[in-house]
Amino acid sequence: MNIRYVASSKLPTPFGVFTMHGFEETATGKEHVALTMGDVGNGEAVLARAHSECLTGDALYSMRCDCGYQLEAALTAVAEAGRGVILYLRQEGRGIGLLNKIRAYNLQDQGADTVEANEQLGFGADMRDYSMCQPMLSHLGIDAIRLMTNNPRKVKALSDAGVDVVERVPLQVGRNPHNDAYLATKASKLGHMLSHQDDEPEG
Repeated sequence: MNIRYVASSKLPTPFGVFTMHGFEETATGKEHVALTMGDVGNGEAVLARAHSECLTGDALYSMRCDCGYQLEAALTAVAEAGRGVILYLRQEGRGIGLLNKIRAYNLQDQGADTVEANEQLGFGADMRDYSMCQPMLSHLGIDAIRLMTNNPRKVKALSDAGVDVVERVPLQVGRNPHNDAYLATKASKLGHMLSHQDDEPEG
């Protein structure tokens, strides 16, 4: 995938001051950002998360998923380490888009699980593409990452896309009564590595 670097700026957050780097897919115009902290280009593996956009969870505080909790935990982990990268990828709803995600939520309200809802709309269970990650990381001088995820398929997808993933770092946060069935489906149908203890939502 051809990715064009656009610009960088400081991004002060409650977790610390990050540098935000903007990228654009040349074929589609789709925009992605990377948030970095510390010296990520010194050759050592970098603590990282590839986070797919979730407007409902990241910005609207939805408890139907664990996305917002994971983003907050990843930002916290990078800030505590003083070094890391968050790739924020514009592929809402596991790649089906915001309005289709709302349609999928409607089907879930009627009893479908998260995978069944996507399939009833004619989509695959997970339509995400991670081919933009390697050129973004390469631009930042990052050769290898320690990936914060519960999803072994994401590790494989990033590895297949040319990213050197040297470690999977669990990121299990935000379990609550509204997303318990959703998380169970991610474990049983999508292979996510989740334990069943009750995690208290963070923030």
